[in-house]
Amino acid sequence: MHKDIAEILVSELEIKEICESLGKEITNDYKDKNPILVGLLKGCIPFMSDLSKKIELKVDIAYMSVSSYHGGINSSGDVKIKMDLDIPIHDRHVLIIEDIVDTGNTIVTIVELLMHRGAKSVEIVTLLDKPEGRLKPYEPKYIGRTIPKAFVVGYGLDYDEYYRNLPYVGILDPKVYSKKESN
Repeated sequence: MHKDIAEILVSELEIKEICESLGKEITNDYKDKNPILVGLLKGCIPFMSDLSKKIELKVDIAYMSVSSYHGGINSSGDVKIKMDLDIPIHDRHVLIIEDIVDTGNTIVTIVELLMHRGAKSVEIVTLLDKPEGRLKPYEPKYIGRTIPKAFVVGYGLDYDEYYRNLPYVGILDPKVYSKKESN
């Protein structure tokens, strides 16, 4: 797996530091608000696990399975909800935990949906922000690291469901996907 990585963008140590910093900021911003942390599966798992340990508040945790990437390296633009929340969010502060905000398609759709369902507030915390990839305007409130427009994997991010278990975030060598994407 490691040989398929052209460059490491965010190291294990940097991820740890990001989680500590964002955890402190969220703890301060959400004191007395009893937030619901909503993870967008599957990519959020490592980040949500590490980040939530640094948030020193009572929180509810819930998950949604949402996708606009259907097996390739580019967003299809078609946001599908595969698994919805199992707890009510009406009149609650919601903090969506994301691995990456890229095109904005998924996140804008989910924020609008949760606000429509009566959430008191909906904010995003993302490990990675890729504003150059944005198709819909959106700026997450909490950003771990801004990255260039490149196809990245690791620490929850995948290519064809592989590489999620890398302990860092790296740029996937284009040789890995160029043959498949050209077919």
